[in-house]
Amino acid sequence: MVHVPVKVKMPFLWGRAVFKKDEWRNINLVVGPNGSGKTLLVEAIAEAFSASGYAVKFFRADQREDREALDIVQGNEAIRQKIQAVLSSMFGKTIVFKQGEGGSYVPVVVNRAWNVEYNLEEVECHGLREIITLLAALYANTGNSCLIFDEPELHLHPQFQQFFADELRRVSQRHPTRMYFIVTHSPFFIDLRFPEDFLGVLVCHTNREPTHIEELGRRDEELLGRFLPRFNSYHKQFFFSDNQIFVEGYTDQQLFASLLPYVQTERGVAGTGIIDVGGKDELGVFCKVCDLLGTNSRIITDLDSLFGGKLRDVFCADARAAQWLERQGEKQRPFYESIFTVRELGAKITLEKLIFRLERYLAVIGRALCDVQSSVGYEGEDGTRQEDGLESGPLEGELALLVEKLDSLDQKHSRAENVDTFKTVVLQGVIAEGELQEQLERHLPESISGSLPLVRNLFNLILAAASAAGVYILSQGCIEHYYTQSSVRYMPVAGKDRLFHMERKHLLLSDPDTVRSEYAPLLSILEAACVR
Repeated sequence: MVHVPVKVKMPFLWGRAVFKKDEWRNINLVVGPNGSGKTLLVEAIAEAFSASGYAVKFFRADQREDREALDIVQGNEAIRQKIQAVLSSMFGKTIVFKQGEGGSYVPVVVNRAWNVEYNLEEVECHGLREIITLLAALYANTGNSCLIFDEPELHLHPQFQQFFADELRRVSQRHPTRMYFIVTHSPFFIDLRFPEDFLGVLVCHTNREPTHIEELGRRDEELLGRFLPRFNSYHKQFFFSDNQIFVEGYTDQQLFASLLPYVQTERGVAGTGIIDVGGKDELGVFCKVCDLLGTNSRIITDLDSLFGGKLRDVFCADARAAQWLERQGEKQRPFYESIFTVRELGAKITLEKLIFRLERYLAVIGRALCDVQSSVGYEGEDGTRQEDGLESGPLEGELALLVEKLDSLDQKHSRAENVDTFKTVVLQGVIAEGELQEQLERHLPESISGSLPLVRNLFNLILAAASAAGVYILSQGCIEHYYTQSSVRYMPVAGKDRLFHMERKHLLLSDPDTVRSEYAPLLSILEAACVR
């Protein structure tokens, strides 16, 4: 790390906020959406490094000229030979610099396959011109220097972007005191291989100051170390927008991406993308990484995320959820008194505490539902078997389906009430509307059925607190429970791939009015996640 104090004020972009950073890695990435002040920021950084004795060279996207690069090539034979070898290997063509009229060197491409050669300056070869300029600047860099590349990806094929990023890392490792800044919109320049590489990332935002990671704790390093091997170019989209939404898998991504054009928010959905990360635990990791970088991530996740995994740990610890609950404290006091003991009320009400209480309710309700068919009662006046006012005849309809699912899970697991799926199914039953609500009240003991409204209230409070932390939970279960072309009751869901393709085809072929009507619940969740 290099110590160069930088302090930047830009009231027209950030208001009264001030950007401060003192410690710098030798490769620093400046990322963010268009109009967030990236170039202005690196100009201010360039002034600070220049004042600290660095020879600063700024390669601007709109002013970069290959003439300067060719002058370097002409005056330095070692660099000329090196670039010739690199380019010939990259393009599978012989590329040499030949002296033209006036003694200046010009790049010439020799196409071995067709036995022809042509002057690079006389044809449309922007990519070759760009890579020559970048390599010449990189190889000619000496001494106590600071190079700033503004959008080096211009005109470069993705593989060439990756090549230059690799070459930049290789050169920087040989010269650790030389400084490099990359202002980029390309995921191929987000070359993060070790947790400490995140310390060189500056994230610019719309209408607020840039953010960065000041230092990494041991647990952060461990998390990032596990995260990086699974971090691909597709995932890196979140570096370039504050409006990315993360989901678990490709089916969620495809459905929500198809619904995105139908979202109507005050500021629209420009710049919003849907990124699938490959699992519930990965959502927790992405959420934590965004939190470290200061990026405002939004997450849409399945109902079972409430009951375990990294994501639950992250949003339960989120300061925004805690602040929201604190503001609700006086209003929710009567409700808290109905679900907590006096002793429990003496401690702070947290999101984790609310979820624990929900789990206890669900365990009791779930166990009662598993036992409901085996209850023994007496014969009432109407001929039904009763016990303490319970109806205990054969179960039918929605309740029969729910009990069958719970009974299956109960037989599979020794303590099913501790299993996430079991708790999720119980909750799906409790929050269901219509016939099932009436059946639950008739078949459950009064002491338990009386808690059902409390559970529904508690669940809604948890949903609101989680959304304050940018986590939007699919309250019906998972994406399949919102499908219109199939009927899926409870988790887990079988045959997901077949159901998805049938649903996707229907969604893509439906007219706008049908989409807005049939997918209103999903659109409501998506619109909430899109609000900035």
